[in-house]
Amino acid sequence: MSPALARLLVRLYPREWRERFGEEFEALLLDERGGLLTAANVMCSALGERIFPTQGGKMNRDPLSFGAIVRQPSAFVPLAMSLTALAIVLGHIALYGVAREADEGAVAHLWQILMAGQLPVLLYFAIKWLRRAPRPALGVLALQAGAVLASMAPVFFLNL
Repeated sequence: MSPALARLLVRLYPREWRERFGEEFEALLLDERGGLLTAANVMCSALGERIFPTQGGKMNRDPLSFGAIVRQPSAFVPLAMSLTALAIVLGHIALYGVAREADEGAVAHLWQILMAGQLPVLLYFAIKWLRRAPRPALGVLALQAGAVLASMAPVFFLNL
């Protein structure tokens, strides 16, 4: 692998990771006859390292940061539920159009269950995290509110 490509691939990783492993990893890449598959694998690993960083050494993240809190189940489950509800509504619109049915149907019931089911989880998240880390918790709640509004928008604007 060329030195420029190896250096570029190492730069894709977070700064903390590069400080700890960068020189050794770059030397490994230079020694290997890497091609397109190796470069793609390194890019996927770098993306994974940015989403779920390696723990240990100097790379311990603040447990009360936004990134750490958003990975808590009580934070990402409501997000997933809102996005699933949005996907169900958009999928139904894509398949059957915007025509309003006489009976609500299964899609409407699923949407209602997903939207109502996330309320207890949101309440639990707010009780647990607003006291411990108010600023990142408010950011997560704002993200969750955006996901809820995005899921409600097609229902409201298309009168479904």
